Amino acid sequence: MIALIQRVSEASVWVANEQVAAIGHGLLALIGIEKTDTAANATRLQHKLLNYRVFPDDAGRMNCNVQEAGGGLLLVSQFTLAANTTKGNRPGFDPAMPPAQAEVFFARFCAEMRALYAPVACGIFGAEMQVRLVNEGPVTFWLQT
Repeated sequence: MIALIQRVSEASVWVANEQVAAIGHGLLALIGIEKTDTAANATRLQHKLLNYRVFPDDAGRMNCNVQEAGGGLLLVSQFTLAANTTKGNRPGFDPAMPPAQAEVFFARFCAEMRALYAPVACGIFGAEMQVRLVNEGPVTFWLQT
């Protein structure tokens, strides 16, 4: 699994000009699911999302995780993160999990995250989404399990 995370002061997902998910201060995580991913990959990524220290402490150092910072999580499925970009000028999507499987995988991932932490908001799998965010820092990291 892949997560491109961004520390945000706010983020939202819109579908057909309607807001479907939003958080204030926290992490936006764009999630790529590969066909080789398992429940163990999901568990490792969930742990990383909750414990990765990207928020400042009182001294301004990145020593706090999203839980300690009291932030929200916005999870958005993004199959393009699983693209093979090593050849030519067009991405290949063979590494991505097939959509029907990935939809179930992402739904389970979101449900498990909601059971572990709140607030957690999720985009709509497979929808044409507009993601709006204010990146703090900017702080952006690529996580892979």
